[in-house]
Formats: sequence, structure tokens, C-alpha cells
Amino acid sequence: MSYVIDSTPLPRWQTITGTVLSGLIVVFLIFDGAIKLVPIAPVTDTLTALGYSGDPVLARALGVITLACAVLYAIPRTSVLGAILLTGLLGGAIATHLRVGSPVFSHLLFGVYLGLMAWGGLYLRYEAVRRMIPFKL
Repeated sequence: MSYVIDSTPLPRWQTITGTVLSGLIVVFLIFDGAIKLVPIAPVTDTLTALGYSGDPVLARALGVITLACAVLYAIPRTSVLGAILLTGLLGGAIATHLRVGSPVFSHLLFGVYLGLMAWGGLYLRYEAVRRMIPFKL
């Protein structure tokens, strides 16, 4: 199966906005994954506060998963797969914050914000994503 990209040129604002949103997601995921690889004390302390083991092995595993999502999302041919896997990862984070009673707008919904940015970036850049998720106005 060949990879087909719609040849219809997009408005400049749409390309720029989609690229910026996707770029912000990639930068955030790389940062988040990297600090979990080290792992620094705030990472293990946060894991413990969220009810998980503060074991550095767990933090590193989460870091590897996060970086894998970032790489898949950053590569145009695998960006939709990266977004799907990222959505699962964010769902787990949302469930964790819901379980521990985190503040709604700053912690609980942060995963929703990131998911909207990730899918919004793809939506603006790729016709195939717009066809998968049609919005009728």
C-alpha cells in the first residue's frame, strides 16, 4: 500500500498552525520522556504521590514509552499511529489523576489538552485525518 498525500495545497495558516501544535507536542514528549530516563527525584517522588512505585525502573519504562510515542508522532508516515498510542498513554495519565483526586483543570484535564493539540496538529496538516474525523458545520 502506498502512502498517499493529498496534493491540494493547504492555506499557509493551517500548515503553520498544525506544524506548531505538532512541534510543541513532540518537544513536550521528548522532555517528559527524557526526565523519566534519568530519573530525577521529582519524577520518582511524583510517581509515589500518584500511587505508583517510586522505582527508577518504572520511571525509565514510562520514559521509553513516551519517547517511542514522540518518535512515531514526529515521523509523518507514522504520525497517526503515534497519536493513537499517545492517546492511550494520556488516557492512563488522566485515569491516574482522576483516581488520586488531582485538581481538574491543571492536572486531570492536562492529558485532554495534550491530546487535543496532538490530534489538532494532524487534523490541520493532513486531509486523511480530516476525512477520518469529519466536522460538519
